[in-house]
Order: sequence, then structure tokens, then C-alpha cells
Amino acid sequence: MTARKSGAKTKAARPTTVAAYLASLTPEKRTVIEEARAFVHKHIPKGYAEFMNWGVINWGIPLEEFSDTYNGQPLCYVGLGAHKSYNSLYLMGAYQSSNGEYTSPFSEKLLVDAFKKAGKRLDMGKCCLHFKKLDDLELTSVATVIAMSTPKEYLAYYKRVKGLA
Repeated sequence: MTARKSGAKTKAARPTTVAAYLASLTPEKRTVIEEARAFVHKHIPKGYAEFMNWGVINWGIPLEEFSDTYNGQPLCYVGLGAHKSYNSLYLMGAYQSSNGEYTSPFSEKLLVDAFKKAGKRLDMGKCCLHFKKLDDLELTSVATVIAMSTPKEYLAYYKRVKGLA
């Protein structure tokens, strides 16, 4: 009896460390992601942990510090990932301000206005910016959104929105 080959593709295991993730990228993608990662490190408030989740680099609050999340995953504040034809910067913090109030329209308006003024194309999903190279982004407004909330403020906001406070 011969074994039949399945037509189903098997997914490669996702890297579990940032170093392994970076090593898995093409040199061109790695250069852009490393540049974007350095940008996030420069602007993110102190206290956020860097870890891998959902197949991308995350900065957020690990489950060891707060486990009562709606999906059992660490609480992501910023994410960064390389995709086939673009990169994504996930700005979960775009949904509240430094005082923890819900201000999604403010953050979105801030980004829309800044990109327009700079003459740059804003390619934005619900909470992510798509870009090919870091220069595609209007970096001043993106830095403002990244710097918006400390971990304590972000966690207080999350708890209030989810009815946990």
C-alpha cells in the first residue's frame, strides 16, 4: 500500500522570538522592519513589553501582568509586521488619548490631516497603517499616536471599555 500525498499545504510555525522573526524575513523586508522597530522603540512610552503574537512584533501588556483579556491574548498596544506586498503598523492606542478617554475620531483625524498636509497617501485599516517603507508614513503624527498612553493609562482604558473597572 502506498501513502497518498495530501494536497493541503502545511503552515510553517510562526517565529516565537523577535530575533527569529527578523531572521525569517528577506533582507529587504528585514531592513524596513528593523527601521520601523527602532522608530517604535524611540517613541513608545516606557513600560510596554516587546513580544511576538499573531505572527508579528507586539508591544503591549503580557498575560503575566494582565490576563483578563477578552481573547486570552496579551494586550497589544502597537504591532509591526511584514506581509507579502506591504508592512503594517498596528496602532491599537489610536483608540484613546493620554488621559485614557475614547478618542478614536481624534486620532484618526490627526493621522488623516497630517498625511494630507504632508502630501502622503494614508493607507489605513481599522487600527493599522500599511506602508512599503518607513518614509511612506507621516512620522510626526505616527509618533504622537505611539506615545499617546502609558501602560497604566492603556490598561485603565481597556478595563473601562470592557466593563472591568
